[in-house]
Amino acid sequence: MNAPMEMSSEEVLRIRLEVRRREHRDLDEAIHAMEALGRADQLALRRLKKRKLALKDEIARLEDLLTPDIIA
Repeated sequence: MNAPMEMSSEEVLRIRLEVRRREHRDLDEAIHAMEALGRADQLALRRLKKRKLALKDEIARLEDLLTPDIIA
């Protein structure tokens, strides 16, 4: 039988990073669509923006984990 392929921790982080970037992009599109309607639910809009900021923070954290520290 085929043995399951193991991914390195870096590969897992890269996949998580791409998923978070996609979620961030999707939220951005949803926010713009709600704002374009002009009659968007302000509470829902605020929640989407808060989630988008949390994703941005997580993206930055993942990028930091993947970027090697360079002492200049």
